Amino acid sequence: MENLKVWLRKNASTAILTVLFIIVLVNKDAKAWLMRQVASTGILNSSISDSNETKNILAKASYAGFTLKNEDGTVINLSDLQNKVVFINFWASWCPPCRAEFPSVQELYARYKNNPDIVFLTINLDDNPELGKSYLKEKGFTVPFWVPAGNIPDTIYNGSLPTTVVLDKNGEIRLHHKGLADYSKDSFYKQIDELLKQKL
Repeated sequence: MENLKVWLRKNASTAILTVLFIIVLVNKDAKAWLMRQVASTGILNSSISDSNETKNILAKASYAGFTLKNEDGTVINLSDLQNKVVFINFWASWCPPCRAEFPSVQELYARYKNNPDIVFLTINLDDNPELGKSYLKEKGFTVPFWVPAGNIPDTIYNGSLPTTVVLDKNGEIRLHHKGLADYSKDSFYKQIDELLKQKL
């Protein structure tokens, strides 16, 4: 026991870092917090691209048949949302990077939720949607809760969580970002504002 005390005195920082590392490994919220600190630097962020750039990379996708259902059972088809900016975020409650970026998604939603020209589709991909609902309630998030009501087109989601897609008013993909990002930055708000000013 005396040897352990001596070792701890000499290696206190190593012991503390080891304990923190174990906590981060086993606790989803601790992982999410750490990832959020990295995301807040902006190094993981993607930006909305120019319309001419996306025409060369991603052709305007056909969203016919991509339907979503909300908590009330209302079903919408993505192709019905033409003339609006659409922010789509695929997430799951068990996914640490999703948990890490969700506060920024909530901030973005809170900023624009009263703007009739933007629609938020935060699409939960938990095997049991109740887990996703519980997560939102537990954390006090108010983003709309959607689940797929059919197949998801590969052009917007191919299995990576989180995935965020922004469509402009013409239905063109202007952002397709796989992985963690921070959507509560002024630079991103400016890009959304530019899309909202877009004339059809």
